[in-house]
Amino acid sequence: MDKALYAAGDNILLARMDDEARPHLAPHLEPLALPRGFALSTSGHQVKHCYFIQDGIASIIARSAADRSSEVGIVGREGIAPLTPILDSTHATFDIFMQVEGRGSRIAVEPLQEALKAAPSLRRLLNRYVQTFIVQAAFTSLANANHSIEPRLARWILMCHDRIDGDQIGLTHEFLALMLSVRRASITNALHDLEGRLLIWSERSMVTVRNRAGLEEFAGDSYGRAEREYRRLIGELKEPDTV
Repeated sequence: MDKALYAAGDNILLARMDDEARPHLAPHLEPLALPRGFALSTSGHQVKHCYFIQDGIASIIARSAADRSSEVGIVGREGIAPLTPILDSTHATFDIFMQVEGRGSRIAVEPLQEALKAAPSLRRLLNRYVQTFIVQAAFTSLANANHSIEPRLARWILMCHDRIDGDQIGLTHEFLALMLSVRRASITNALHDLEGRLLIWSERSMVTVRNRAGLEEFAGDSYGRAEREYRRLIGELKEPDTV
């Protein structure tokens, strides 16, 4: 197997690719570090690369003409970002940047699009991922409209926990406030509430999951639908499949 593909083996999409797709993709993958703040795309700018994240978490931000912003989704080792080239478009719709540092592999748009033409199985796999992200974004909107900040925070912690190894998540209060479109003081209060329920530990720039089952119960129907859709179409989120 190509070294770049093997190095990014913890990316679930790369691990799920079959022998038809690999030869078209592997020679063009470039491993790289993804530090916090690294931009994967900028809204309105031409997309030059797509990124398969191996570990770490990227935030996908919608920004209005008046420069109001809100997170509409996250992507980690389960996905690829941005999605624009998969949909045969050229310019980014969202700002996407790393919130939890990690590493991964990138591929230039032209060889990716050539691979999509040459390998129908790759096109099917990435189209399935697009579907799972649409569901994630839709249920983010639903959660924001129907749940208070505490269960929404529980949902986001669970989503981040799905995308990392271990129970410690490097989440700042600023990141959490952006994710939930609330003031930082509201995040502090919500974290204290979850701590009081013995669901997490919270310290500066770090959240530790203490009781995942309890978090899922507390999040209620705000969490789970997008994750079930991912399992149905691609595979498990927490334990990447190997081929």
